[in-house]
Amino acid sequence: MKKILITFTLLTSLFSYAQQEIKLDISDALVFKAIEFSYENYIDTESSIGVSVLLNFTNRNTALRYGEDKMITPYFRHYFSSNQQWNNFGEVFFGLNFGEKKIASTGNPTTYKSYTDGALGVAVGRKYTSKSGLTIDFHVGVGRNLFSSFSPILVLRTGLNIGYQF
Repeated sequence: MKKILITFTLLTSLFSYAQQEIKLDISDALVFKAIEFSYENYIDTESSIGVSVLLNFTNRNTALRYGEDKMITPYFRHYFSSNQQWNNFGEVFFGLNFGEKKIASTGNPTTYKSYTDGALGVAVGRKYTSKSGLTIDFHVGVGRNLFSSFSPILVLRTGLNIGYQF
């Protein structure tokens, strides 16, 4: 009973502020032929937690593409100003990324090896929130893959998101 009460209290305190946001990264869709959706839940007026899901549809032989085929990124954001319309933020994230890396071979057929890795990183950005709930934010960051020697060393986190806060 004690564990249930503690769990209920933690979940209630986490969602008590009840400010939530969904968004779509339009720069990924236009530039990289990828889709990234995000959900963000505000803990209070200065901090939030969220998760992003990236799906990359670009051909792996294309020069301009993300290195990852898929990435799930939970993150924590801290907002630095008290202005509700324009706000700067810092972000800490962990990107669980999946992809294929080209294997150097001297033969004719090009071969790829699949990888799964996790990247710990930081990002900074700026967000605009209108009174009607429309949000626009842009961010840039970088993370380092930690577990596999075969995956790319760095993971980029960039975006121009349009969303709705409710």
